[in-house]
Amino acid sequence: MTTDSSRSTTTPGGISTFKGQERALRSDRLGTGGLLLSVLAATAPLMVVAGVMPTTFAVMGIVGQPLLFVVLGVVLVLFGIGYAEMSRHVHNAGAFYAYISRGLGGTAGASAALVALVAYSALQVGIYGIFGFEVAGLFATYADLEIAWWIPALAAALVVGALGRLKIDVNARVLGVLLIVEVALVVIFDVAAVADPGPQGLSLHAFNPDTLTGAGLGTALCFCIAAFLGFEQAPVYAEETSRPHILVPRVMFLAVGGVAVFFALSSWALTVATGPAAIVGEARQQSAGLLFTLTEDRLGGTFTDVLHILFVTGMFAALLSFHNVVARYAFAMGREGLLPAAFGRTTGASGAPGTGSLLQTAVSVLVVAAFAVADDKPVGDPTAPVLHLFTWCGNLGALGVIVLMAAASLSVVVFFVRRGAAGAQAWRLVTSALAGIALLVIAGYTVRDFDVLVGAGPGSALSWALPGIIGLALVIGLLQGLVLRSRAPEAHARIGLGNEAFQLEKAAEKTP
Repeated sequence: MTTDSSRSTTTPGGISTFKGQERALRSDRLGTGGLLLSVLAATAPLMVVAGVMPTTFAVMGIVGQPLLFVVLGVVLVLFGIGYAEMSRHVHNAGAFYAYISRGLGGTAGASAALVALVAYSALQVGIYGIFGFEVAGLFATYADLEIAWWIPALAAALVVGALGRLKIDVNARVLGVLLIVEVALVVIFDVAAVADPGPQGLSLHAFNPDTLTGAGLGTALCFCIAAFLGFEQAPVYAEETSRPHILVPRVMFLAVGGVAVFFALSSWALTVATGPAAIVGEARQQSAGLLFTLTEDRLGGTFTDVLHILFVTGMFAALLSFHNVVARYAFAMGREGLLPAAFGRTTGASGAPGTGSLLQTAVSVLVVAAFAVADDKPVGDPTAPVLHLFTWCGNLGALGVIVLMAAASLSVVVFFVRRGAAGAQAWRLVTSALAGIALLVIAGYTVRDFDVLVGAGPGSALSWALPGIIGLALVIGLLQGLVLRSRAPEAHARIGLGNEAFQLEKAAEKTP
């Protein structure tokens, strides 16, 4: 093995043995603010308020969506308690799979790694569909220019790819500006709705437990938990913070608490603006146009025009956030032999995982191009493949992340029990177990109702084919882990260790 810091080699197991800075992400890039903004951008608050919330009201008929956000916030806080404690012991850009590796072993970690790569990639690629659709609509409305949706989608993929190769603190500033303005406008609407309520006044009916009944409750859970996705990404950036054992747990709790309160109040504001008795009917009639109709009535056309633009920039922020996460998962996997060693190196002065960024850009361009070729319908047609891109990939990715969170909850319990810390960590183990059970229930609902989530008819092949992609990734990852354990046990033993393995190597080399 060479010790020349300008060269790299690989072991027979395919794991990088590079001894220079390239195998570690640059530390001290992010503080609390930058990390929080990077994480929250993935939640795309305006996309949730304008898109997810009206869809949930319309399709599920569940008036108690505000209460549902509170309930899910509690579940995710329970999840975060053990997850945050784990982050004090494991600092790895592979986050989920690193945690699962430490608790359930390298083979399970290899499976989780591939599931995470597929899930987060799907979440990011799906947003290109709705992004292109909305940008094309803006051009048609404000410039009287008809363009195909895939043109802005591909342009965005290239811009996101370029930004993904820059320093993460530069990305955090871009995300921060977009997110702050986006949230501010939603808050203005919330205040306006409270100041000028609908015919039923300032009703708190949406927080009544009686509103969480009906056949659509399980599916509504799936829609709403997808709105939280992003908070769990904080450990992905652990290596790029100066004090990960402090900053990562702090940001996770700030994120999940802030998101729960923000979405609960914003969904309540929608019910106040229309009246709880009318919210389902209005959502079914206006769909994603509901928020914009309500703001135009209360805040005027100019505010609504700005909101339309911020709707698009908010989606761009989510695209960049998910892109960064996928690139870091690919980096962690390359560093540990689960992907080719080239993925386990950073790029130039930026210290960014450049090869992983290129991979996700290529995947995005190819998928968008495939849907563009298949798209023979006008931009406004609700059956156009562009909208399928968003719903199919979005729900596929959400299912993968829910499964990973459930597995991570189990891993937390096993990790501390094996370390002999079950007594000291007892309450955290209880919260992790409760969260894991709740997440498994939500995953079950997601698989059962997948045809509803993606808008397919009963008996559609999509109801099993799309969840099957997550199942396939899980099985292929398990097989890869088993092969590594048999043929390259040294590489298998390092799954989940990340930069810690690199530091141990350096220490070993210095030992006489």
